[in-house]
Amino acid sequence: MLETVSSILSKIDDFIWGMPLIILIISVGLFLTIRLKGLQITHLGLAIKNMFRNDISGEGEVSGFASLCTALSATIGTGNIVGVATAIVTGGPGALFWMWIAAIVGTATKYSECLLAVKYRVVQKDGHILGGPFYYIERGMGKNFRWLAKLFAFFGVGVGLLGIGTFTQVNGITSAVNNFFDAGNEWTVSLFGRSYSWTVIIAGIIITICTALVLIGGLKRISSVAEVVVPFMAITYVAAAMIILVFNFREIPAALATIVESAFGLRAVGGGALGSMMLAMQMGVARGIFSNEAGLGSAPIAAAAAVTDAPAQQGLVSMMGTFIDTIIICTMTGLVIIITGSWNVGLEGVAVTTRAFQIGLPLPSAAASFILMLCLVFFAFTTILGWNYYSEKCLEYLVGDKPKIIKIFRWLYIACVFTGPFMTVSAVWTIADIFNGLMALPNLVALIALNGVVVSETNKYLSRLKAEKQKTGINQNIN
Repeated sequence: MLETVSSILSKIDDFIWGMPLIILIISVGLFLTIRLKGLQITHLGLAIKNMFRNDISGEGEVSGFASLCTALSATIGTGNIVGVATAIVTGGPGALFWMWIAAIVGTATKYSECLLAVKYRVVQKDGHILGGPFYYIERGMGKNFRWLAKLFAFFGVGVGLLGIGTFTQVNGITSAVNNFFDAGNEWTVSLFGRSYSWTVIIAGIIITICTALVLIGGLKRISSVAEVVVPFMAITYVAAAMIILVFNFREIPAALATIVESAFGLRAVGGGALGSMMLAMQMGVARGIFSNEAGLGSAPIAAAAAVTDAPAQQGLVSMMGTFIDTIIICTMTGLVIIITGSWNVGLEGVAVTTRAFQIGLPLPSAAASFILMLCLVFFAFTTILGWNYYSEKCLEYLVGDKPKIIKIFRWLYIACVFTGPFMTVSAVWTIADIFNGLMALPNLVALIALNGVVVSETNKYLSRLKAEKQKTGINQNIN
């Protein structure tokens, strides 16, 4: 029975994440990059500056930086550790190259969707902000497209409840804890007809309790936790990966060459260059989108709550999420895996990255494994929190401002976190991929339809900055 279900899920996943959707995602990002004249590169410095700027004017619930951290709490997760490893093992080192391409054009996508979220956001009766693709579809494209907005919101609830938010993350946490504390599964108990290590059960219960304690506090508690945990966990992980790269810096050029050659099938055997390239592209883009969520429509939901009076300003801040997630963190993970050769020894999932850290870090294997386990736990835990917020907002759009329904959903979400460790790994990732693709479609349609609004708001913002700079220069000359 389970094999039949897995087979059906795999076929659905292959259909949704086939070449048409991959081409659509890349094409939309490339189209927006051209329309915005490469803004994600030419104004990267301005984006970094705006990250640490706290606006006191404009509507919103949290600062722009807190909004970014909330979004990063959802994007920096198992995709950065397990997802990258899965992509490289399945699609070869070239998958990392296609993750870069998806990220570069995806940064323009992330900028555009977050700009639109702020522009079309709605202030509810009690003062809290609600915004995201569902509102820029309805208010930007018109009420005739409300069905498309509802479709996005429905898939958003599904992604949070059955995909990225719950099963995938808690499964990654418990697997990492189990691999560290009871790799041989010596302490087991029989549940649901299968044998599970006590470490899996205990870790699952602890994560469920911690999740419940934070989620009860709503957005502001999630944001306050994210502002502390996200920078800490990102710096810790990047520092560990950087140590490995520094100690193996002579291997980096060869690793980069391997990535490029593999991306275009140049290392394929038996004339399978095209097939190898297609597999690398499919795995790289799919896992890249899974990790940084550009085009998925999730980050705009957090961006909508930022305090700002300029939609383009928050767009610049939010686009840094894709840069940090993929260009920095995923790249480091991929290079570490390729340099240490852990991707080609028959391992899967988190075991690939664990092996890379054990080989690369100048520490005992147990210490290296513990560092990675700790990072994975924090990464995945904050993703659970972030995606609860996203899926709740999608549900609020569907049912209206009904606190009782939201509360019931919150406890259902917590229940899914609790059951996550007992899901099979292959089924978990397949379900997450399916909902990912379905959620992206309505959002991509809206981005194409509203690209003129994005360009107009961008030009307005940049013109304002230019005028302010000229005014400041005149005043300085007078003084």
